[in-house]
Amino acid sequence: MDALAVILEGPERLALRTLGLNPAGPADVVVDIAWSGISTGTEKLLFTGRMPDFPGMGYPLVPGYESVGRIVDAGADATARIGEWVFVPGANCYADARGLFGGTASQVVVPSARALPVPEKLGEAGTLCALAATALHAINGGTPPDLIIGHGVLGRLLARLTIASGAPAPTVWETSPQRCGGVSGYIAMHPDFDDRRDYHSIYDASGDAGIVDTLVGALAKGGEITLAGFYSQRIDFAFPAAFMKEARLRIAAEWQPDDLAQTRALIEDGRLDLSGLVTDRRPATEALDAYPQAFSDPDCLKMVLDWSDAA
Repeated sequence: MDALAVILEGPERLALRTLGLNPAGPADVVVDIAWSGISTGTEKLLFTGRMPDFPGMGYPLVPGYESVGRIVDAGADATARIGEWVFVPGANCYADARGLFGGTASQVVVPSARALPVPEKLGEAGTLCALAATALHAINGGTPPDLIIGHGVLGRLLARLTIASGAPAPTVWETSPQRCGGVSGYIAMHPDFDDRRDYHSIYDASGDAGIVDTLVGALAKGGEITLAGFYSQRIDFAFPAAFMKEARLRIAAEWQPDDLAQTRALIEDGRLDLSGLVTDRRPATEALDAYPQAFSDPDCLKMVLDWSDAA
């Protein structure tokens, strides 16, 4: 089998070409990808060459861990799943490229357990399931935020999930005027306009490694800072201010299967709305233009690739 795939051949060297796929094993499924999302966090780091050393790193690689599509074939132990609509958090099925994270292709082969059922009615918004589960994983590990840093997709999902949990609506800090809109039940503002200094639970979704000192200044005594982004540089901060606040620092890692199951339940019962987060769509054949736009256009919250005509 072959698939058309996006390939990072090196930093800022992007290609779109056909790759051979490893054959499906007895417990594998074959998924025709309909939509795949472009991550402006880890994938931007891979694209720019600033990604820290990470298991599986190396070029050429197929990026992507936000894909949805339909199971069209399967090994002998998984044939009952043919026809299901699933979310695919990446794949490692390529004969001539690394699968990090491997989901940005017209077709993938993955173990059945990694093809996770999601509602087909979500369409392109289904690509957001991993990011929503990541946000939920952060909240599940601590106290819901009363301040969120960054009003990108992750920040918006954190705010929506906080409200869905029944916690009070958070405040969101955002320095880009283009991104202060699109609020629903909470406030987004430039930090210069907020003089509050008693936040108990601050979540950073900006990925800015130099932000901790600022957050300590906004923290209540005994409060907690959760680093929910991914940071390519060392994080340092001045100890005395953190000492005086008795600040706590928590790191939230990637989502787990239970987080995705909870996310799906929140979507299905209407408590979590994913609308308005995908702002840009391009055919997969335009991927070489879509990636730079996703990484540089402040009006682009989330770019997704449409693979319907790329088979």
